[in-house]
Order: sequence, then structure tokens, then C-alpha cells
Amino acid sequence: MKAEERWQARFRASRMTLPSWARQAPNRSIYRSNATGKWEVYAWDRVAGTTRQVTDQPKGTAYAAIDPTGQWIYWFADTDGDELGGWWRQPFTGGQGEPVATDLEPGQPSGIALSTTGAAAISLASGDRFRVHLVRPGAPTETLYEHTEAAWVAAMSLDGSLIAINHGEYGDFRHPALRVIRQDGRVVGELHDGPGKGVVGLSFAPVVGDRRLLALHERRRRNEPLVWDPATGEQREIWLRDSGELSAEWYDDGRGLLILRDDRARTHLHRYDLRGGGLTLIETPHGVIEEAAPRPGGHVEYSWSSASRPPVIRSTSGQVVLNAGGPPAPPSVPVEDIDVEGEGGRIHALVSRPETGTAPYPAVFLLHSGPTSHDRDEFSPEVAAWVDAGFAVVRVNYRGSTGYGSDWRDALHGDVGHIELADVTAVREWVVDHGIVDGTRTVLAGTSWGGYLALLGLGTQPGMWACGIAAVPIACHQTSYEDEAESLRAYHRALLGGSPDEQPERYAASSPITYVDQIKAPLLILAGENDTRCPLRQIEKYVARLAEHGREHEVYTYDAIRGSLVVSERIAQTALQLDFARKHVGCP
Repeated sequence: MKAEERWQARFRASRMTLPSWARQAPNRSIYRSNATGKWEVYAWDRVAGTTRQVTDQPKGTAYAAIDPTGQWIYWFADTDGDELGGWWRQPFTGGQGEPVATDLEPGQPSGIALSTTGAAAISLASGDRFRVHLVRPGAPTETLYEHTEAAWVAAMSLDGSLIAINHGEYGDFRHPALRVIRQDGRVVGELHDGPGKGVVGLSFAPVVGDRRLLALHERRRRNEPLVWDPATGEQREIWLRDSGELSAEWYDDGRGLLILRDDRARTHLHRYDLRGGGLTLIETPHGVIEEAAPRPGGHVEYSWSSASRPPVIRSTSGQVVLNAGGPPAPPSVPVEDIDVEGEGGRIHALVSRPETGTAPYPAVFLLHSGPTSHDRDEFSPEVAAWVDAGFAVVRVNYRGSTGYGSDWRDALHGDVGHIELADVTAVREWVVDHGIVDGTRTVLAGTSWGGYLALLGLGTQPGMWACGIAAVPIACHQTSYEDEAESLRAYHRALLGGSPDEQPERYAASSPITYVDQIKAPLLILAGENDTRCPLRQIEKYVARLAEHGREHEVYTYDAIRGSLVVSERIAQTALQLDFARKHVGCP
């Protein structure tokens, strides 16, 4: 297989998410798959062994859920790919889809929670308001919660009597509080641990009548599980010697927790026994588990991959749960870990070397989005495409990244953008000094927040990069704030200490548009025409300024929001980026 066919085959290979199942009908599951060339929702009857496609939206489907009884499949409909729309549902066995609430204006999705009674809690953001709505069969939709600060529904008890909401009412969207209310809006309980210590609700116990809510807290400056009864106020903190980035889920009987822990770009699974307090490691292959869920009977299903091996849905019982179908994705190369001392502490980075050529290699510094995210030892068609093209790929988990404790994540404040780039620079110097990367042939690239850092780096480090690639970036914080979705405005305020009117100097100092005149390297910008996260107008403003200063640049626009759910679009964008880098770095 030729190199171009090989990297494109990785994108085209069928992939699927971990099947989620109905609590009271565990043989009914749903998952998302790209089998048709778009990510859509599928129903899987485990007894009959049959699957069927549920959704078919022009730009794919990003959000879906199944109700605890297994009767209904829910999905978010946004036909323009702009994340603006409403929730729909369809019987599990098939039939006509219907809107969940006909009396709600379109909004941006921020969660859905379902009960055995047919009641649903839906959170939508629109205008300058965040709302949580209660939808019940045969009754008008009610607004349970409304605020100008960001909020989202976290969970609903099986009987529908309790609804958990995360909110930023205390002025810190990045460290939310947790509130539990009844269907009539009365507050049952609230957890707020103060500045810099968020409490995030996950799920109620999977037993009817059990009020316990599973959450994550940051009381010791790291994520740890907490089991809370909001009615009595009783709390049980689960102390873990080793933390990292955590998620957790109930076992089916409510007596144990499955804890998924990310540590240094790999994932570990544990079972915690709530009766005896014991923590047991669950053996899994070396790599990354994207999602995991216990099944009735005690075994765990999980979605696994590594940088060199494509994804598979496994079970701790030793079986492959469900095949995505079609030819598997070609494998790629493993990653190497490096640790570099930076001004803010030790920086962890991942390096993928090409199979051909010799060091020092041309390299792309591929910066992750977020910034509250991190790069991991997982399969990535994008990374593998760069490696096949002869580039070393360097990925830096800079300050602001998750996975390394709350202090590392929260170090990103004030001098936003420049902090992350200082860490990227330290890693760049290390790989160049150690003969891995050719310092004259380095590309700075990224998507969303990574694209923002690419623009900022080209302007503030003009002699360092041979060229830059910025996909759906923030180019001007102030203009982006004016046009973006309300949830992103809340994040901007939390990150930069207020709105542009309140912090004009910070917004300007962290904006790439401030440094356009210093850019020397050629630049490729990719932008979504209806993107509500990284709006087009602020990119157009930046491009106009580039043209005024006569800077070499190319622009590619497409008609869907940033992370395209359409496989052909992802291939087209990857090909464009590879060709641009080859042209300016001299890679064959």
C-alpha cells in the first residue's frame, strides 16, 4: 500500500464508540460509528445480534443517549453542523423520530439526563442564558434553572426525583459547584468547595430509590471521587494515592466504582469496593482507554487503542465486544516519552518518529486543543499521516493541560498563550539539542486552542518556525468573545479574569492579531464558516491584517463546525496540511 493510500485508509477504516446500555434493559445498547463516512448513531440489540442506523444528518451526529428502560434513543439534531438545534428521540425498535420538546427555542447542547419515568432534564445555552429544562410526557416543558453563568445538567436519579446541575454561579466556570434539585426546583443540597476547587457531578447510583451521587472533587488539588447523599449531606471521599485525570462509574449493584485513571498519557482501570474500601487494579493492555463501563455480572467493557494499534472494543472477560466492520486501519509507530525541565516545572511530551529517513527529522509540533485536554498514547490517524509523510511528530502537554493535577492545569491564567508556548519552546530546544529534530525544518500546527497557539507562536517567535498551520483558531480574543457561543464566553471570562471590557490589556496581549506584523513564516489557516466556537469573523479580521502586511498565507474554509464528523472532509484537510508543510519544509 502506498503511503498516501495508507494514511487515508486509517481515516476511512470504520470506528465506533463504546456501546452504552440501558440500565434496566442491558441488552439494548447504542453507539456512534463512522461506517457510512459520517459519525452517526446506531442501535444494537445484543440478544438478537442486530444493529441498525438511527440517525442520518448531513454533518453527522455528535451527541446521543439511551433512556434507562431501553425504550427510547435520544440525539441532538443540528443539521448545519453548528451545534445549534434541539433534542430528538426515536423508539429503540425503530420508527418515526420526534422532537423531545416542541416548545423550546434552538440552543447549544450542554447535557441531557434521563429517567425511568420518561422525564428528561435538558440543558441548553442560548443568548446570554444557560437553562435546564424538565420535559415530561404529556406536560408542558418547565424551566428548572436559569443563569447568566455557565451551567449544565450532570445527572438524574433513576426515578427522576433528583436532578444534579453543575454551575458557575460563584464566578468560576472552570471550578464549578454542584447543586441537586427536585422536579419542582427546590434545592436538596449543594457542594461548593471555594475558589480553585471544583466539584463535578457524574451520575446517581444505578438503583431505584438510591439518592447517592458520584462526583469528582479537587480538595487536595487533584481529582478524586466523592459519593454524596444530597438529602442527608453525608459525604464519602475516596482517597487515591495516585491520581492523574480521573473519571468514574458505578457498578451495576451500586456497591463498587470503576475508576478510570489517566497517568502520563496512559490509562489504568481500577475497581473500588465501597463496602471494604479496597482498590483493585484491572489488567488491561498498555495504551489508552477512551471509555469504560461495567456490565451486569461484573466484567468491564472498554474502548482501547495505542499510538501503534488501532481502536478495538474489548471486555475484561477476554472478548472483543463488537467489531466496527470493514478493513482494519493500518498500524502506525509507537510513541516515545520525554520529560523536559521548563520554567513552570517538568513538561511531559510525546514523540513519534517516522519509519523512514534518519535523524534529525523535519518535525511538526502538533498542539492539542482545549486547553483543558492532553495528548495521549492513543491511535490518531492525523499523527500517523504526518509520520508516514516523513515528519517526526512532537506533542507537548503544556501547562493548562489536564492529566497532571489541578496545579498544572490551573497554571494557565493571566499570561494566557505565552505560558503554553514557553513550554513548547523548552521541548523544542530539547529535541533539537538531542539530535531528534532539525531545528530549521519545524512546523507549528494545531486545531482550536492548538490553532490559536500556532498563530500566537508564529507572531511571537518569528524566527523559530519554518511554517505554521492553524485549524479553526482563535485569532482575536475580543472579536471571538463577541461572536462565540455563550459557554465559550464564560470560559473566556474564567481564563482571562473577566470580559474584554474588564480586561482589555489581557485580551490584547494574548491575541495573535496583536503580533501579525512580526510574522515571517508562511501560514495556512483552516476555518469553519458556521463555527460558533472559533467564529469566522475574527479569523477574517486576522487574515485581512495578514494581507495588509504582505504576509504569505493560504486560507481554506468549509461549512461545518471545527471537528468535522465527515470522514472525507477530514481527509481533504489533512492532505492540504501535508502538502503545505512539504512545500515549505522541503520534505519529499
